[in-house]
Amino acid sequence: MIIGIDDTDSREGMCTTYLGALLMEELQHYGSMQELPILVRLNPTIPYKTRGNACVGINIATSCPDKVMEHVISRVSEMSAMECEMTNPGVVFVQDDEANRVKDTLGTFFLRAVRTVLSIEEAKSIIAETGLQARGFKNGRGLIGALAACGAMLNPGWDHTFEYLAYRQRGKWGTPRNVDKDSFFVADDATYPATWDTVDVSNGLVVCVPHSPDPVLYGIRGRDPDVVKRTAGMIISEPLERSCIYCTNQGTDMHLIPIDSISGIKEMQSYIVSGSVSCDPFTIPGGHTIFSISDNSGSSVECAAFEPTKDFRSLVRKLIQGDAIKVYGSFMNKSLNIEKIEIVSLAPLVFTHNPECASCGKRMESAGRGQGYRCRKCGTRSSSLVQIQQKRDIEPGMYEVPPCARRHLAKPLVRMQTPQSKIFPFR
Repeated sequence: MIIGIDDTDSREGMCTTYLGALLMEELQHYGSMQELPILVRLNPTIPYKTRGNACVGINIATSCPDKVMEHVISRVSEMSAMECEMTNPGVVFVQDDEANRVKDTLGTFFLRAVRTVLSIEEAKSIIAETGLQARGFKNGRGLIGALAACGAMLNPGWDHTFEYLAYRQRGKWGTPRNVDKDSFFVADDATYPATWDTVDVSNGLVVCVPHSPDPVLYGIRGRDPDVVKRTAGMIISEPLERSCIYCTNQGTDMHLIPIDSISGIKEMQSYIVSGSVSCDPFTIPGGHTIFSISDNSGSSVECAAFEPTKDFRSLVRKLIQGDAIKVYGSFMNKSLNIEKIEIVSLAPLVFTHNPECASCGKRMESAGRGQGYRCRKCGTRSSSLVQIQQKRDIEPGMYEVPPCARRHLAKPLVRMQTPQSKIFPFR
């Protein structure tokens, strides 16, 4: 049986992945786990998400499915942050004899949940049409993620990474986390690039320890289960209650939709879009750096490197009109929030100045409108300005925001296969 769960947490506490880890242990009383649980990050632009917009999926072989469903529903009801208005849990069950029948439908729904905006009504309609066992609490919004998690488990061919999640003892939830920050830098140095986003070296920050009052102590992301477990073993911290390794779509760029024309961009979706810089970058109050790109259709879009991207903004400020680039990011409030940039080609940076006198070397002055230039001292004349092409302080290639500003779904450059482009990972 496959079990999908979503929306049990709130901004004030709890965590759907914690409930998943707990159930991975408790459900062994009713059967055996068939594989690692999955952690699916859904569309990051959804405004009513709690924190990271994550759902979880579990696969169990059991001879007593009714008891499993009863236990899961009881735990979701008991542990979800029901007091929060935005917490609306959902649980979906797919039994073995239903899997082939619903595989394609739920697989399509899974990808759409990562890339687009779906309604509660659509999720409920699919549940009704397929006859799946499900339970929605309050308005049932969590049924969207629960269905998506089941779709992900039924269609395992998607790009994936792994995360080791360490959970705090229950009595410590909501209190300051006790971790040795230096140990994270040591662990990162020993395992990068097989792990990533543990620390932000450039900004001197530990980025894998959350600041919200939820059960997670830290999370280590990497390319396989062994390396994330080995890295976690190097961390010095307060005692753990439990830990769990998830297979996940984090770090895959699954949310990004390649698009041919800027004119097709829609709010609350994420894109890979090509164009040329049509408005030089400028920085507004608050530290956000803005510029625009346009394409052959004549359409244009504003692109933004927000203040939390730190030194990435320095790179963006070096762009000039005519640079051909590819932007990766989410479109919200009429602006493309940059996650990565590929600089395809650079426009020439040309400066003009008055010609120099061949006799004395001094700069000539205008001889009058339409009369060229002359040296006041020597009387030497020239008909035109001199153009000098200046070397650009930037080169073509792939650039990314720092780990402290990276989204869960954004693929780090250490995972990119780009033989045509140099990559410049941000450490």
